[in-house]
Amino acid sequence: MNIGTLLPKHARCRPDHLALVCGDDRLTFRQLNARVNRLANGLGAAGLRKGDKLATVLPNCIEQLEIYLAATKTGTVVVPLSPMLQESGLASLLRNSDAAMVVTSAAFAGTLARLRGGLPAIRDDRYVLVDGAPPGFRSYASLVTGASEGEPPEAGIAGSDPYNIIYSSGTTGEPKGIVHTHDVRAGYCTLLASACRMTPESVVLHAGSLVFNGAFIDMMPWLMLGATYILHKAFDADAVIVEIERSRVTHIVMVPSQIVAVLHSPGFAPQRLESLEMLLTVGAPLHVEHKQRLNEALPGRFYELYGLTEGFVTVLDRTDAVRKMGSVGVPLAFYEMRILDDAGREVPAGQVGEICGRGPMMMAGYYKRPDLTAQAIVDGWLHSGDLGFVDEDGYLYLVDRKKDMIISGGVNVYPRDIEEVVVQHPAVRETAVFGVPDPRWGETPVAAVVLRSPGAVSAGELADWINARVGAKFQRVSEVMIVADFPRNVAGKTLKRVLQEGYKKAG
Repeated sequence: MNIGTLLPKHARCRPDHLALVCGDDRLTFRQLNARVNRLANGLGAAGLRKGDKLATVLPNCIEQLEIYLAATKTGTVVVPLSPMLQESGLASLLRNSDAAMVVTSAAFAGTLARLRGGLPAIRDDRYVLVDGAPPGFRSYASLVTGASEGEPPEAGIAGSDPYNIIYSSGTTGEPKGIVHTHDVRAGYCTLLASACRMTPESVVLHAGSLVFNGAFIDMMPWLMLGATYILHKAFDADAVIVEIERSRVTHIVMVPSQIVAVLHSPGFAPQRLESLEMLLTVGAPLHVEHKQRLNEALPGRFYELYGLTEGFVTVLDRTDAVRKMGSVGVPLAFYEMRILDDAGREVPAGQVGEICGRGPMMMAGYYKRPDLTAQAIVDGWLHSGDLGFVDEDGYLYLVDRKKDMIISGGVNVYPRDIEEVVVQHPAVRETAVFGVPDPRWGETPVAAVVLRSPGAVSAGELADWINARVGAKFQRVSEVMIVADFPRNVAGKTLKRVLQEGYKKAG
């Protein structure tokens, strides 16, 4: 299960196969392996050793991918941090992760110059920029120039050794450092390649953020199989459509907001995406309205993955996408799932409870937080904090996050049920429903919406339309808040907490 052997194998066995495309760069496996080896050897020359933490604060770029690949060989632990972090958040995570080196872009040079006095674990020569080297910084080029293209020294990596620390998005509280081992990432290679029906001939397009754990869903199968990986530097719906058509892309992973953007692009036409064998949604629920449109336009291609970075995964296969509309599928091979009530008892099919699971891709734990690890993993079972139920066939249906649930007049109100109604309005592009305090009911739902075109409907008109169609009085929204766009994290997930806080401040 040594993932460090995968890239050298492809460089030896299929050296001229196109491995990576990023902008104007087109690298074969021989060329990519040589570049990764130069970096791996350069990191060794800089004094980094197995177990040392290497933090990155980068947009999508070849350097980020090279760092991921070099870590498979050197045993350095990658800590990918979001370029959307504010200064205080970046300082906190660099300290918490015990980063010994940080690789970033010139956009963060000023920030790091201000922070470095408070980061004693990072030596002065380990502040690295991929796009230049102003005073006080080292260039990425200086790490790799002159370094050997041969394989780096054997690092003695075991499957249980940490490979990365990925910090949770913070959408439900303080970010936590989730530790994945080399064995976990090997599980991503094998189980997800199988679930996604990927082959060595697949062409993968990745247009989402590389620092989002969802990036590993297609990255690790690509690495194992020796397929072709196309990396876009930023998500653009029109560019995605053009790339799929031009490069005959077979596999793509997107979060719901990106899928909605593609569906609403003027350039969207099913025939332009006909090469796709898989379009997988991840990161948040995709509303049924959009699933129906996808399945009609691109039949036999839609997959949905429900998963936690902590390591529980279900997949709705393309063969079930219509038959089990609304489900997020079944656990991957070698996984088990339970739906538990508040007393920890398993509930029968059809009854809502907390989704819990265990399997081979579970995290080693939260970095330096055994207390939080013990809360999340109880007797070997990961407690997701998400609510759902299974049908008689064992297919999982998400209801909502426990923390997103609204309690109105003593009744549990699930925002997703209301969202499924809101998105059916022809003027609505996206919606997010959240609870706000109410003196009479305790909490009441508010619907934030992004319209397809400004002014297409008023907030009051839309509220009346929603409230005439929801299934129960307690699901009626007290207000509709029309916004130009939603606040999102680096993965493209909507930050309901930020919307909620903004509403409270405005009120």
